[in-house]
Amino acid sequence: MCGIAGVFDLASDRAIDPAILKRMADAQRHRGPDGEGFFTAPGVGLAHRRLAIIDVAGGAQPLLAESGSAITFNGEIYNYRALAAEQKASGVRHRTRSDTEVVAEGLDRQGVRFLERLRGMFAFGFWNAREKSIALARDRIGERPLYYATTADGFLVFASEIGAVVASGLIDRKPDAQALADYFLYGFVPDPKSVYAGVRKLPPGTVLRAQRGAPPTEERYWRAEFRPGRATSFDDARDELLALLDDAVRAEMTSDVPFGAFLSGGVDSGAVVSAMALEGETVKTCTIGFSEDAFDERAEARLVATLYATEHSEEVASLDAGAMIDAIAATYGEPFADASALPTYMVARLARGRVKVALSGDGGDEVFAGYRRYPFFVNEERVRSLAPLSVRRATFGAAGALYPKLDWAPRPVRLKTTLQSLGKSRAVGYAHAIAANLPDRVDRMLSRDFKRALGGYAPESVVADAMGEEDEHPLLAAQRADFATWLPGRMLTKVDRASMAHGLEVRPPLLDHKLVEWAGGLNPAFKLDGGEGKRILKAALERRLPHEILYRRKQGFALPVADWLRLPGGPVERLYASGGWRDSGVLDVQAVEAMIAAHRRGASDMGQELWTVVMFDAFLRLSG
Repeated sequence: MCGIAGVFDLASDRAIDPAILKRMADAQRHRGPDGEGFFTAPGVGLAHRRLAIIDVAGGAQPLLAESGSAITFNGEIYNYRALAAEQKASGVRHRTRSDTEVVAEGLDRQGVRFLERLRGMFAFGFWNAREKSIALARDRIGERPLYYATTADGFLVFASEIGAVVASGLIDRKPDAQALADYFLYGFVPDPKSVYAGVRKLPPGTVLRAQRGAPPTEERYWRAEFRPGRATSFDDARDELLALLDDAVRAEMTSDVPFGAFLSGGVDSGAVVSAMALEGETVKTCTIGFSEDAFDERAEARLVATLYATEHSEEVASLDAGAMIDAIAATYGEPFADASALPTYMVARLARGRVKVALSGDGGDEVFAGYRRYPFFVNEERVRSLAPLSVRRATFGAAGALYPKLDWAPRPVRLKTTLQSLGKSRAVGYAHAIAANLPDRVDRMLSRDFKRALGGYAPESVVADAMGEEDEHPLLAAQRADFATWLPGRMLTKVDRASMAHGLEVRPPLLDHKLVEWAGGLNPAFKLDGGEGKRILKAALERRLPHEILYRRKQGFALPVADWLRLPGGPVERLYASGGWRDSGVLDVQAVEAMIAAHRRGASDMGQELWTVVMFDAFLRLSG
């Protein structure tokens, strides 16, 4: 993993100021602590910060192809050795052992269709010296980030992180109102928007091409498909899954530096560690624990560590949320309100003390339907199918409006959000299922002027655009939406920024595109059986993991956000002292202050909504 950046002149061949490239590289020093490099030619400049993983001695970048074309590359290509052998047989004379050179030579000879041959995670900028053009591309799933902007005076600017694009000094930092509306509902800014109106994220599985005298164009070369079509029995699919899992893990263990794995007490990380152990090497595993039993998974992680005799280390997190807010805000560069970023940041720091590469279980919930919201959504869809939207809106919508929000009550009694969801369309219902905050509370928080400026824009349209056909199986529609929004925008962003803040490369084998394509063709019942998600994954792993790991209640990085925000001197105190959120024009100050008061006296649980405001305020303060 590395930090990449570049500037391309869309109008002519104006010289690129080396100071701009230097500023952009410096803004990403944490992504590449092992070195930096620069390339310039008339009308183009590339920069690179390196985290050396493959060919440590010889893989410096930007790297030149034999023709003089140049690439700045972030990521890893797991099948590069096979591709290198093919290139050598066709006459290519490689000067390094790096995967980056293989990518550069492939692009130089085959163009962007070479992307279809790559197995890995990546984002890059490739300057074609013959065509005087540039191509930007991002891997299929969105594991590696890539931001870009076109400036008023005709430059294309790109980088791994939004802070590096800003550091160029070439862009306007006008906020994107729709992106902020998305943030206050979802807790993150979904692709392709960014917090700034003039900066975009290149979507996963997309290539952008630019040539002088023409506007850049985007083209999708891959997307996750969820269309059952594989005629196979459950038992046969279970066996195929283990083979695919082992192949993905084996491929992602390619490294010239020490590597290990994140190990929680869950199914996904256990699956990855079990497959790593079967390769015959002692696996180094890392776990973060908490002093509160309700949030601690160390005991379960130790079961797996002991079973596979890993070299295990753990750390008890003493989370001082208030002290970490500015560090987290600086790490993400955009407003980001997933509180589990804090322990993710800490486990990455722990792992980096022992390894340079860590495999993770990220993606298992999205690929194999592990989230609790999936069975709820499928059941809601059964009810929605019984009556048209107009009838449901009149009955369930009205009931939801009247039903009290019982934050303190047992889960089965908390019907308000379910009733409200049943009165909505499929897409709006699922948008609210993945939302960080309750829509009616968001509406209350946002100022009248801000809502007026949105001109009727609804953040739920992000999910509606991604979801697909209304008659599609609801689980498949939900997974498609997650792969377009939740997974790249929240989960992969969380891990990428938290790990790269410490110079750690994280690889998620469960998101290997071959495994994702295979799983997308499964019968939905193989993944979700009643209320039990990951059915086929758990069945396959019964040969490898204890029953108490496979079938216990899902936990994840659950955090006591509500408690933090009631502590004297805690994070909410920042809101009393800060003028940033008050002066932004986005929020209704009186409404937010009323929410703070209600939360602190225990009348309501406004923890997630207030955390969203806290992180927005921190972003404003740090972005100046």
